[in-house]
Amino acid sequence: MSTTAETPPRRLRLAQRRSPSGGRGRAGGRLAGFGPNWFAAVMGTGIVANAAMLLPVHSSILRALAILFWGLAAVLLALCIIATAIHWLRHGAHARNHARDPLMAQFYGAPPMAFLTVGSGTMLAGKLVIGAHLALIGYAALWSIGTVTGLTSTFAVPYLMFTAHEVSEEMTLASWLIPIVPPMVSAATGAALIARLPAGQDRLALLLGCYALFGMSLLIALLVFAALWARLVYRGVGSAQTVPTLWIGLGPLGQSVTAVSLLGAAAPHAIAARDATAMHTLALLYGVPTWGFAMLWLALAAAITLRTAARGLPFTLGWWSFTFPVGTVVTGTAELALYTHLHALVWIACALYGLLLLGWLAAGARTLHGVLSGQLLAPPSAPAAAALEL
Repeated sequence: MSTTAETPPRRLRLAQRRSPSGGRGRAGGRLAGFGPNWFAAVMGTGIVANAAMLLPVHSSILRALAILFWGLAAVLLALCIIATAIHWLRHGAHARNHARDPLMAQFYGAPPMAFLTVGSGTMLAGKLVIGAHLALIGYAALWSIGTVTGLTSTFAVPYLMFTAHEVSEEMTLASWLIPIVPPMVSAATGAALIARLPAGQDRLALLLGCYALFGMSLLIALLVFAALWARLVYRGVGSAQTVPTLWIGLGPLGQSVTAVSLLGAAAPHAIAARDATAMHTLALLYGVPTWGFAMLWLALAAAITLRTAARGLPFTLGWWSFTFPVGTVVTGTAELALYTHLHALVWIACALYGLLLLGWLAAGARTLHGVLSGQLLAPPSAPAAAALEL
């Protein structure tokens, strides 16, 4: 790993000067510019459905919205899987380069979270369409796939960073959180599966396994936050293209609050009453302070984004950072509202859900325009340039 301050920053500046549309005229097909970063659209769409079902308010409009976005997320997941297969068959060399690039490699965490998000949505909203039995089968299958692939990304990407990638302090981005957050999502979405397993060792193993996944992701995320905070202080915000990725920091914060709350609620089904009470208490002792930090990070990310937007915020797929991370804060706030019965948290959860919808509309509209125009799927002129597109 290089420790110099010249080569990686120069690669970043080169990537920023080169436009992905510069390769539009090259042969290679419509999917030449496809990558794992596209699964962020699935995550961002699916979380709109899940958050709607977990809000501490009941409305037929919210249920209809949840069904709509769950269906759309499922379709997008299927399309992304097909596109990935085609991309590997027709552009294998380009696809293999993703793992070698220190920026694009981070987004191998997006496909696992896409599976987990749609799987959770199948159990929450999909059952209203396909029935509880089929929903449970789909949820269990998608959760299993997402958990296995998520553990793979959590190991493989840091391993590549430690042994093969050339990185520097300037390349410390919130996107480093993407490959290590999937176990946290597995912990949160796996809670609903605990009561559906046979009583005894199976439930206990899944409960404790989910807490292990929670800890695995949380401790790495704390290390990344420390490095990211230091980079922001010493090196500044960086390029406008990378500013939306600051919102990714909300992901492990909101998802960890959601996870510890849902696991605390599921604990009585799997463990002794005394221990279940302790896990329930942990949801409050951990959830409330972490939620406070999430609000601070949200304010910082919003302020920096508005400051950058006033000078010009170019569209990239990084705009999907305005969706899934915000959605996890919605679900975390909603769970705390249920735990504490604090009415203010209900209103905050609803306000954050409105912010989530705005973020989805902005990212979705610009992405659709980019797809129809062919710009977003054009072959990038450099691997790093594609990575900056999130």
